[in-house]
Amino acid sequence: MMKKRNAVVLGVILAMTIGVILSTASCRGKKGIWLSSGSSSAETPGWKQNTKNPIQFDWYVHFNWFSRQWGTSRVSKYITAKTGVDIRFIVPAGNEDDRLNAMIAGQVLPDFITLGFWSGQIPMMIEAGMLEPLNKLAEQYDPYFFSVANPERLAWYTVSDGNVYGYPNASFTSIDYERYKGNMTANETFLVRKDMYEAIGSPDMTTPEGFLNALRKAKEMFPTINGQPIIPLVFREFDGGGNAALAAHLLHFLAQLPETPDGKFEAPTLGPDNPEYVRWLKTFRQAASEGLVPMDVFVDRRPQIEEKAAQGRYFAMLYQNWDMQAAQGARYNLDPNSIYIAVEGPKNMRGDAPILPSGGISGWTLTLISKNCKDKARAIQFFSYLLSEEGQLDTYFGIPEGNTLGFEPTYSMVDGVPTLLPEIRDMDKFDKNRQEIEIGVQYTYWMLMDNPWTQQFPIEYSPALEQPQLWTRPYVHSFAVYDRLDMEPGSDEALISDAITRRWSTDLPRLLLAKTEAEFDRIWADFQKFKNDQGYAKLQAKQTELLNANKAKMGVK
Repeated sequence: MMKKRNAVVLGVILAMTIGVILSTASCRGKKGIWLSSGSSSAETPGWKQNTKNPIQFDWYVHFNWFSRQWGTSRVSKYITAKTGVDIRFIVPAGNEDDRLNAMIAGQVLPDFITLGFWSGQIPMMIEAGMLEPLNKLAEQYDPYFFSVANPERLAWYTVSDGNVYGYPNASFTSIDYERYKGNMTANETFLVRKDMYEAIGSPDMTTPEGFLNALRKAKEMFPTINGQPIIPLVFREFDGGGNAALAAHLLHFLAQLPETPDGKFEAPTLGPDNPEYVRWLKTFRQAASEGLVPMDVFVDRRPQIEEKAAQGRYFAMLYQNWDMQAAQGARYNLDPNSIYIAVEGPKNMRGDAPILPSGGISGWTLTLISKNCKDKARAIQFFSYLLSEEGQLDTYFGIPEGNTLGFEPTYSMVDGVPTLLPEIRDMDKFDKNRQEIEIGVQYTYWMLMDNPWTQQFPIEYSPALEQPQLWTRPYVHSFAVYDRLDMEPGSDEALISDAITRRWSTDLPRLLLAKTEAEFDRIWADFQKFKNDQGYAKLQAKQTELLNANKAKMGVK
């Protein structure tokens, strides 16, 4: 799953607990579900009352890489035929924040909005009264919502006015985490192209010396790929927040938690003054000075990175493995031995194993309903449908055999377990892009996906994707206590964070492109002085306060 912390950060502080949820519920139903007071319709899906009345909602997705459409795939057509709801996705063509900020300023928010839970626009929209509280919509139009929404997730996202404005996808509650921990995977990996790695002797890349030597050998043995120069090392894209791979991602491989020895929170996105971290940034500087990190790495955006990965032009990648699905499929179809595999990458001086985050209660994105919504009743009812087991079945497995709407099925029940039909499963494994365009299963429409729900079913990975996923399992840890530590927009702490982030986004490339280690040291010292002069201690104190509150809430010592 995919976090981008370069926007004004999410600052609504969690002020309510599960007791808030109890205030909207009068009794507890079977299996721990809270039922809305005084209404038997808590057991009856509201969406089933309106299936004959067609409606189209506009749904803004705050990720410019999202390219799927509604109404072209078999699953989306089936859902529309079943519910009467059609969707028109709106996706920014360029800078996501510019597009969303313009819609906020013009007060032209669409019906649904999906964006990263950390996005600073969320508290801005709440404060401006531009969003509908989901709990109030549910009370008025669809109490069934309380039967399918998870109380722990609702409590986590209940804000100081007692309302819930967004619901997360990919969220693992404390119960989910303990139940499924052995099956959970992480998204952060260090990847190498399998055939190249084996050709140079499968070297140890956990030390700076071994790392640099491997890059050198790869470039020497494979100077060009299909007539194009090899790119020995790439990270994620550089943006207004720096580079996510050179923040928490790298620190997790170095087994560095975002806390100082005396228990203070140390923001991984703000150039932490950590000797292990500095040691590896200097390693990457040395690589860049030898032409092992060419300029493409500093200017390419995600689409270009994934295109070059599909071409096999990279040797090593500090990258999110799940974002490599299309590229891995392309490599596998060309030559299964040329896919990217996860190996042990940068380690700290003690050689500790990485500590990798998996799903936490905050999830990945939040989906909101705006005040401009053309039909609030249908919106919350469709929301409830997507959260329900039926909605999860439809968006994950697709269309059942024997469906009454006459659609060609995508799965059948085998010994009581929904199972993709062989042709659908094979398409998903070997041509995922085509599958998502034509079929639409496996959370092609991921906006409200409930990842823990899928853990009850056998997991069968594509051979192009399996190894990096399974590689991460032994290293998975919960990072939930570090969620939602961002500052309230407009606060002194938020202004401090913004100033440091802007400086870091320009200094990080300068550090990697420094001609000498002495120049690196000068840039690093200047940045740390700037950070302290801006008031980092004040920001750190506030984030530590929030961290300790999270620990208390979760019972973590």
